[in-house]
Amino acid sequence: MADGGNVIFKFMGDDSKLKSTLGGIGSVTKTALKGLAVGTAAVAAGFTAIVKASVQARGELEQLEGGVNKIFGDSANAVVANAEKAFKTAGISANQYMQQVTSFSASLIQSLGGDTAKAAKIADQAIIDMADNANTFGSSMESIQNAYQGFAKQNYTMLDNLKLGYGGTKTEMERLLADAQKLTGIKYDIKNLGDVYQAIHVIQEELKITGTTAQEAEKTLTGSIASTKAAWENFLSGSGDLGQVVESAGVALDNIIRIVDEAVPTIANQISEHLPQLVELGIKLIGSIGEGILKNMPTLMKTM
Repeated sequence: MADGGNVIFKFMGDDSKLKSTLGGIGSVTKTALKGLAVGTAAVAAGFTAIVKASVQARGELEQLEGGVNKIFGDSANAVVANAEKAFKTAGISANQYMQQVTSFSASLIQSLGGDTAKAAKIADQAIIDMADNANTFGSSMESIQNAYQGFAKQNYTMLDNLKLGYGGTKTEMERLLADAQKLTGIKYDIKNLGDVYQAIHVIQEELKITGTTAQEAEKTLTGSIASTKAAWENFLSGSGDLGQVVESAGVALDNIIRIVDEAVPTIANQISEHLPQLVELGIKLIGSIGEGILKNMPTLMKTM
């Protein structure tokens, strides 16, 4: 019946089932709303964390680009461009790239008579060489960076960190330069940091080390994950876009699928081949446990 614009339903007889059903709907709705609230809070918290990380990364990028502009002048754009693609070439973010560049660029530019364009090119080559060396020999990137920074100060004690077959002395660095000269016919001056970095590149090229990081970013799981991580950091800082993250993650997923496809048949074959021995071992193990329990039952009962 109608009452002032409202519709009122009256039920005759037992309405307990209706009440139970309506109560159940109310309970489900309340639970769903609670779940929605929790999910919304989680999404909001995740978004807040991303925004916070992005603000920090963008602040670092702004400061680092300022340093690059000051040091490289007209060639700064080339350095920034190299930094933005370093997630593929060196497996590091743009911020990490510029941090490394600024750690030795002043000495490098000075050794090149102020030629910032050439310095930008050699610096890019040096950073890629560092990554290739670390990936090839499994060394920590930090130890390689420390060696390169030491060379900028004419300190060669960490030359052996590169694992190229040369010890950590000035004499050994001179030997490396002489070996590079034999390969290229170019004379390298130990007092010139640009020459030192280029000579190291020649030796690594001879040892087939160059380009390994870029190859690993495409063909190996570890390399593709490192590339994806760096692309994500670039996205947060604003030096890259989400498309690069998606592309890198796609390559990583392909590598995961490839490894699983390679691993599963091998594992299945091994299990199948050794299944009788595994079953026998299991039976012996169960028998030994049972025998041990029976043997020590009096002691166990007494303890209980």
